[in-house]
Amino acid sequence: MSFISNTAEQQAEMLKACGLSSMEELFDVIPDKLKAKPLELPDPMSELEVYSYIKEIAGKNYSHLTCFLGGGFYEHFIPAAVDAATMRSEFYTAYTPYQPEVSQGTLQAIYEYQSQICRLTGMETSNASVYDGGTALYEACQMALNATGRERIIVDGGVNPVYCKMLYSYTANLDIKFTKVAVTHGQSDRINIKEALCDNTAAVVLQNPNFFGVVDDHSDIVEECHKRGILVIQSVYPVAMAMLKTPGEIGVDIATGEGQSLGIPLGFGGPYLGFLATNRKLVRKMPGRIAGRTVDKNGKECFVLTLQAREQHIRRGKAISNICTNEALCALRAHVYMSLLGKEGLRNLAEICHAKAEFAKERFKQIPGVRVMESSPTFNEFTVELPKNAGDVAGELVERGIAPGLPLGRYYEGMDNYLLVAVTEMRTKYEICTLAENLESVL
Repeated sequence: MSFISNTAEQQAEMLKACGLSSMEELFDVIPDKLKAKPLELPDPMSELEVYSYIKEIAGKNYSHLTCFLGGGFYEHFIPAAVDAATMRSEFYTAYTPYQPEVSQGTLQAIYEYQSQICRLTGMETSNASVYDGGTALYEACQMALNATGRERIIVDGGVNPVYCKMLYSYTANLDIKFTKVAVTHGQSDRINIKEALCDNTAAVVLQNPNFFGVVDDHSDIVEECHKRGILVIQSVYPVAMAMLKTPGEIGVDIATGEGQSLGIPLGFGGPYLGFLATNRKLVRKMPGRIAGRTVDKNGKECFVLTLQAREQHIRRGKAISNICTNEALCALRAHVYMSLLGKEGLRNLAEICHAKAEFAKERFKQIPGVRVMESSPTFNEFTVELPKNAGDVAGELVERGIAPGLPLGRYYEGMDNYLLVAVTEMRTKYEICTLAENLESVL
């Protein structure tokens, strides 16, 4: 209790007023199983000793693993210039750009990031980012519900189960009805989606490529939904957008996604970057911040926060979301990364990822007992069926220094033998062949 300014005498006086004899007695109402146990801290160490100790612990991590993990989060090469630019103190310490007269650099970076997201997705407007891909999907659903006045959301079976878990958690106490379309290893189930559409449907949630890596052109679903006044939300993998039809090209109303692959390193859940883009008609339903470009009283170009949907800035009854910040530093990393690669560089990256994944698929077909799911085209990720439990196989390969992919049994019932494999520009043909050889050995 040393951090509390009260003296021992003052604490005793307060306890007496409460009819208690000790601080421990104050917390007797809390069950023992819920109480935190006393910390058993080691003896004090010098800075050098602490550094050596932490380094020893970190060495136990599987940092040497050759990574074929995906599922929405991917290992891409990050140019050194991304760190060099974004770690500058004026960016690294900047927080809330409410005062444009002192935040022009931050506001300009946000504006340029928004412009890049619009070009990447083919949409008309973007906000200044949200927390991650799952949060972006939830916010898009709230936009659709507010815009249509309806209360049902249809979720395609190919949408990332991590995002779905977040969506259902965020809305657990809200009066929102969900219809889940059955999972397939291929493209979206048009028949089941069409049958699920009703007059109370606010939006249909799709993903491209979907969680199984499958590429789909959802133009027909968009057209059918728009005939009935239903909005379409599409979650996309930003790197894939350099090769595929963008949400804007097929008429999607709200595009979302996880921006981690745009210059942000893999971490244990973050911090990551959620992007959210829409058309002009829905811009006032968009949560968070939107930076805009204008001119000051002297005619000089400047940047401001154009639209804000928080209850602090508009009438509470019209507030869209209480997002009080955005992943500004992560958005800046994405901005610098996309600026470095440019349009052609991003397309070259996408082509390399796709080509290496196709090479991996062909190599996997040569392994006895392994079936590559090929009913639909894929981008850089694909599903394979193994003759034994994929989780057990993955465990054995990790011991050999290879993270072979995501065992799908942890997400879907009846898919214990399925493995989701992702290939990016970081993986060499030698590493792909090494994975295949070790997989064959384990099987």
